[in-house]
Amino acid sequence: MRNMTLFFGRKQIRSLIIVQSAVLSALALVVVAQLTRIGIDWAAAHGSMAKATASELAELNSLTLTTVPLFGLSKRTADTRQQIESFYSRRIPANYSTIAARIDEIGVQSGVRLLHVTYTQHAGGEQLTEISIDSGISGDYPKILRFVNLLERDPIFFVIRAMTLNGQQGGIVDLQLQFSAWLRPAQAAASGLPFAANNESMPNLQDDTRKE
Repeated sequence: MRNMTLFFGRKQIRSLIIVQSAVLSALALVVVAQLTRIGIDWAAAHGSMAKATASELAELNSLTLTTVPLFGLSKRTADTRQQIESFYSRRIPANYSTIAARIDEIGVQSGVRLLHVTYTQHAGGEQLTEISIDSGISGDYPKILRFVNLLERDPIFFVIRAMTLNGQQGGIVDLQLQFSAWLRPAQAAASGLPFAANNESMPNLQDDTRKE
């Protein structure tokens, strides 16, 4: 009887061990499955974070490239304004009489005869007002060319618009020359010069005639 009891006891123990082993194996499989799932989820999350980080870095780089030209903009703006003011002080005369006096001086230096000089002003801009000058000049070719050359090289900012040779007699030619200078709006307004013909408010021209 005792032997039979021991036999059945050992058999139950083996059954318990088998059951426990099965349970442990099942638990191990569950743990492995959970770890695998966690690993997959982490990889997916890590990939999404990497993509998001890459996207943010790309956006940052784009913004950096966009804003780089703005660095130092205030300094460049100040430098440009300084250059403009320097140009104005050197090449824009203080008043209309300075322009008229300088044209007379260039006429004397070149040896030409100024037949007439007509001044008109255009509508003023924010910074400058254009002064149109229509002139008649008489002289031989070398003197005419010298007058034009001196005008273009003068410290006052003159710009030639048009020129027409009218004829030649005994080596003397007549030149119709249209050119421009500029004044500050306040000085142009104080000059009393009439407005150009396309300004309806003051259509008449002021003529400084030098006929002999």
